[in-house]
Amino acid sequence: MPSFPNSLRAWPSESFAEALKQEIQAVGIAGLPVATTQGGHVDEQEFSVMVLVTQETADAIEARVGVFFSEILGGCNCSEDPVESNSYCELIVAINKKNALTELRPGTWYD
Repeated sequence: MPSFPNSLRAWPSESFAEALKQEIQAVGIAGLPVATTQGGHVDEQEFSVMVLVTQETADAIEARVGVFFSEILGGCNCSEDPVESNSYCELIVAINKKNALTELRPGTWYD
């Protein structure tokens, strides 16, 4: 389980979103529970994160984030094989307020 101490320290300032994005980037796409939609493989070279919504609970700072990445699709061994496809998924990030340990899970929450 990763630790996001910089994000916890930045809460609730305007720098929280940037701190969170940097710590997610540091985990790397391989450490995130992203799901492909077309049965391909996640391109581990590049991805980006957008903070969508944040909230504070009694125990945690929670954020819903969008992750943009490329999915590499194998195909029919044509001249344009493999093909990259832009992909997107949403994750819930929950930072424990006592120790900064952070849970990353797929999904969304509904207001």
